[in-house]
Amino acid sequence: MKKSLIVYVLGWVLAVIGAMFALPMIIAFIYHESDFMYFGFLAACCMTFGLIATRFKPKNPQMYAREGFIACALTWILMSIVGCLPFYMSGQIPDFTNALFESVSGFTTTGATILGTDRQIEDLSMSMLFWRSFTNWAGGMGILVFLLAVITPLSGQSNMYLMKAESPGPVVSKLIPKLKGTAVLLYIIYGALTLIQFILLLCGGLNWFEALTVSFSTAGTGGLSVRNEGIMAYEGQYYIQAVITAFMFIFAVNFSVYYLIIAKKFKQIFKIEEVRWFYGMYILAVIIIGVDLMIEGDMPSQLDLWHHTAFQVATFASSTGFATYDFDKWPELSKTVLMTVAFVGACAGSTGGGFKVSRIIILLKNALKELKTILHPKSVKTIKIDGKTVKDETIRSVSVYLSIFVTIYLLSVLLVSINGFDFETNFTAVLATLNNMGPGLNIVGPTGNFYGFSNLSKYVLMFDMLAGRLELLPLLFLFDPSCWKSK
Repeated sequence: MKKSLIVYVLGWVLAVIGAMFALPMIIAFIYHESDFMYFGFLAACCMTFGLIATRFKPKNPQMYAREGFIACALTWILMSIVGCLPFYMSGQIPDFTNALFESVSGFTTTGATILGTDRQIEDLSMSMLFWRSFTNWAGGMGILVFLLAVITPLSGQSNMYLMKAESPGPVVSKLIPKLKGTAVLLYIIYGALTLIQFILLLCGGLNWFEALTVSFSTAGTGGLSVRNEGIMAYEGQYYIQAVITAFMFIFAVNFSVYYLIIAKKFKQIFKIEEVRWFYGMYILAVIIIGVDLMIEGDMPSQLDLWHHTAFQVATFASSTGFATYDFDKWPELSKTVLMTVAFVGACAGSTGGGFKVSRIIILLKNALKELKTILHPKSVKTIKIDGKTVKDETIRSVSVYLSIFVTIYLLSVLLVSINGFDFETNFTAVLATLNNMGPGLNIVGPTGNFYGFSNLSKYVLMFDMLAGRLELLPLLFLFDPSCWKSK
C-alpha cells in the first residue's frame, strides 16, 4: 500500500476541516461567545499540519482500490475525532467518548445523540449547535466528494476509487464524462437544494439560525436539531413540518434525478425503477400506518393523523431521524412498519442511509430468477433494472453486503445487550446506528437518547455508524493485515 499517498489525502482532509472551522468561528463572533478561540486554535492546527502533509505529493499518485478504501475509512475516522474536539475542549460535552459519539453521529448523518439527559441540547452554545448541525451537512455529501470537486485529480482512476468508497449504493456512476465535473455538479445541486429549503423555512417564520441548522440537518438526512424537543418544538406549525417532509424526500432520492431535470430529460425520470419503488414503499407504509392509527391510535384529528404519519414515514424512509410525534406510543403494527421502512432506507446515490432500495430490488429479482431457474433449468434469465442488465459482479456484491450486514448487526446486538437493556432497545439501537437513522424505540426512542449506554456499547455503535455510512467494506479493510503491506 502506498502510505505516502494516504498521508497526502489525509493532509487535504485536515486542511478542509480546518477551513470548515471558520464557519462556527463566525457564529461565535456574531453571538459574542468565547468558543471562537477553540475553533480558531483547531483551525490553525488542522491547516498547518494539513498543508505540511500536502507539500509532499507522492511521485506516483496512482491510487488503486486498496488505497481508496483505506483512505476513505481513515478520512472519516480522522474527521470524527477532530470534529469532537470543540465539544470536548470547551467542556460543553466533558466526556471524550460522549463528545466523539456526537461527532461520529453528526458526520455519518445518523442523528443519534447522548444529549438530553445529563446535558440538554439547548445548553450548548450557538456556535457549538451550529457546528453540530453543520457536521450533518458536511457528512451528507461526503468530504472526499468535496475534495474531488476542488483538488486537481490524482492519476488514472484514483478519484473513482475514492468516490466509490464513499458514495452510498451498489453502483457508482458518473453523471457527466469527467468525474471531477460530476463531483462539482453534485455539490452545486446539494447546495442549491439546501438554500431553497432555507428560504422556504424563513418564509415560514423560523429565524435565520434555526432555518439554516434545520436545512443542514435535512439536507444531510442527519436529523440533529438545535432544540431538545427537536421538530416537536414546531407543533402545530404545519407549513414548516410540511417543508421538512418534502425535502427529506428530495434528499432521499438519487441525485441523478436532479441532473435529468437540469438536462430537461423529464421522460427518463419516470423510467428510474428505484425511484418508483421508493415512492411506492412510502405510499404503502403511509396507508398501513394511517389505517392502523385510525383503528387503534389516539390522534386528536384526521389532519394530525395523516400529517404525523406522512412525516414519520418520510423521516424513516430517508433515515433523517426527525420526529413530530412520539411514535414509540403508536400501535405495534405501526412501529413495525416504521422499522421495516428504516431498514430499507433511501435510494442509492442520495444522502440517505439504510440498506438502499436498489439492493432490495436486486435481491428480490435475483430470488425470483433463481426460482424460475429451478422450474426451467435450461432457460437463461437475466436481471434488469431500468432496462439495463445488472452485472453478475453487482449481484454478488449485494449478496456479500447482506451477509456482512447481518453478521455485524447480530454481533453488535450481542455486545450492546451487555448493558442489560430490553431487547427492543438493543435491537433498534443497532438498527438506528447501522442504518444511520438516529432514533429507535423505547430508551432510544424519539424522546430518549443514547446517554445510558456503556462506553463499550457506544464504541460498538460508533463503529456501526461509520460502517453504515461507508457501506461496510472500507471500515472492514482496516482490519485486514494484507491491506497494510507495502508493494
